[in-house]
Amino acid sequence: KKVFNLALRMMRDKEDAEDVMQETFLTALRKLHTFEGRSQFFTWLYRITMNISLQKLRDRNKGNAMVSLSDPDIESIHGQHLSEWPAFNRKLMSSEEFRKLLDNAVKELPAIYRSVFILRDLEGLSTIETQKLLDLTESNVKVRLMRARYYLRQNLQKYFQEGQFNGK
Repeated sequence: KKVFNLALRMMRDKEDAEDVMQETFLTALRKLHTFEGRSQFFTWLYRITMNISLQKLRDRNKGNAMVSLSDPDIESIHGQHLSEWPAFNRKLMSSEEFRKLLDNAVKELPAIYRSVFILRDLEGLSTIETQKLLDLTESNVKVRLMRARYYLRQNLQKYFQEGQFNGK
């Protein structure tokens, strides 16, 4: 179920997510002998899921314009109060309206930001775990997470107004 949910969040389409899930388990079965046990099995499975999802997204977007890593420009975000980004508490996530809005906003994120946001904020992985799964540097994970949160903050502006996230 976790593999499917990760694939669905990445692919934004149920059929594509099912394809990713199937390919993930087939790949895991074929490559099981390469699992060295240096990480948890599920972390290894997540990595396979992310790799397959990202490859399918790259294949899908061939010929399309690339997303610039400098967009939005870091200087334009720097002054924002991103440190006030809320932890997704149970009360907030129990709001059906908010979950739908968040899901839709996450679907709109460029894949390079979406993967980091999903792993860090929705799946609850640490920066180090995310770094290893996505084969990124720690600073790259942090920058991509900050940019993802910025985009989401812009899309979910009304929920970030005073008192909205505290269930008031």
